[in-house]
Amino acid sequence: MEVKASALTDLIENELKGISNEQVVRHVRSLLVQPKPILMNWDYGEAGQQYVCWIVLEEADAKVGIAHCDEGFGPKNPWGLVFLEKNSSMGMDAGWFPSFMETYVESAASSIPIWYVVKEGANGQRQPITGEGGWDETWAHAMAMRDADPEARYHVETRVLE
Repeated sequence: MEVKASALTDLIENELKGISNEQVVRHVRSLLVQPKPILMNWDYGEAGQQYVCWIVLEEADAKVGIAHCDEGFGPKNPWGLVFLEKNSSMGMDAGWFPSFMETYVESAASSIPIWYVVKEGANGQRQPITGEGGWDETWAHAMAMRDADPEARYHVETRVLE
């Protein structure tokens, strides 16, 4: 079991080396936990089927975390957003990703100001039109822009993974 835990720690550390935003790296490190295995329910197999998932990040207030599992949605998408409650399910495939950082951006990153409103041009190119902001305020801005300019396409994105 210790071999798996250290291997997961190494995978996360390797991904963090590619992140230039120090605020994001500090935030990730503040939420990481020593990898610990738990059994999670697999809803797409036989009744009662479970897989071992390794919890690597916890957001205690939200009762959610990031897990790694080689089975279920893995190996293609081994990193997942999971609820940290007893008898939790691995959830749906939309919550599982190929990398730890992609999973982080879809979960814990909503609490730090790394989000932009992006306008999509007719050619499909996306151009940030705001500075960085928090998740809620950036979405509010995007929705206001959508209302004011319904012919254009506005999105909320981050450049953390670029």
